Amino acid sequence: MNEVLIYAVGSLGAIGVVAAIILYFVAQKFKVYEDPRIDEVEEALPSANCGGCGYAGCRAFAEGLVKAGAMEGFNCPVGGADVMQEVAGILGLVAEAAEPQIAVIRCNGSLANSPKKVEYDGISTCASAHVLYAGDGGCSYGCLGLADCVASCDFDAIHMNPETGLPVVDVNCVACGACVEACPRDIIELRNVGKKERRIFVSCVNEEKGAPAKKNCTVACIGCAKCFNVCAFDAIEMKNNRAYIDYEKCKLCRKCVDVCPTDAIHEINFPVRKLIVKEEKEKAAKVASAAKTTETVSAKTSAAEKKDKVNKTEES
Repeated sequence: MNEVLIYAVGSLGAIGVVAAIILYFVAQKFKVYEDPRIDEVEEALPSANCGGCGYAGCRAFAEGLVKAGAMEGFNCPVGGADVMQEVAGILGLVAEAAEPQIAVIRCNGSLANSPKKVEYDGISTCASAHVLYAGDGGCSYGCLGLADCVASCDFDAIHMNPETGLPVVDVNCVACGACVEACPRDIIELRNVGKKERRIFVSCVNEEKGAPAKKNCTVACIGCAKCFNVCAFDAIEMKNNRAYIDYEKCKLCRKCVDVCPTDAIHEINFPVRKLIVKEEKEKAAKVASAAKTTETVSAKTSAAEKKDKVNKTEES
């Protein structure tokens, strides 16, 4: 009995030793080396896992960055320049300064500008409504107002305005791009925050021609190209019956805003005083034009009266 027990324990022990040796060599053969800097980079990132960098999460971003060995093409929109500088220090690289961005709503088809023609009764998501109908106001390019963008935001940076029926982006926006991906109408775009946070953009993505576009929305871009003709910086492109302003070329001169006949071009964070001066100049120009017209009429009347007097004198 004792011999059987000894043989059993010895056999199991031998099998265990052989298995351990085999597992050791297999582990060495298929061992995957992981750069310890990946953990350091991941720790420096904000752990938002928003996907705004183009990767599935902060861990995937860290792995991609360490393996690439270069900062080009990598940017964490949540962490911004400070985080990227810290990451660059960990990797011994130099981070290029990236312009901060913010989401903008390129639709002004509010309840006032695009009154309801129909009432939607269905699944309360923009993705579903986009497939089923054009929209309450009839514009097949405009905002559907069912807040898919709001649901996609993890930073509480976008909300629906009940008065206009349109989304509004606030300062919490980190330009992660989640709302851009969520919008089936592609009316949300990431643009540079701009100098002094001033921005100019065409708040319309309608590709219909002038009359149909205006029929559904009073402030639609009608593709008149007046903004394109007045821009001295080649910052405006006309395509598919609409204008688009390149924020990298735009010098914020606002000439395009002045000539737009439908107010489709929005200017953000510009001083109100300048707008008031502009209105006063327009009023003064109208008054001057009216006065000039009155003077012309008076001059013509006076000339006609003098002519009549001369004719009467000659007849006498």
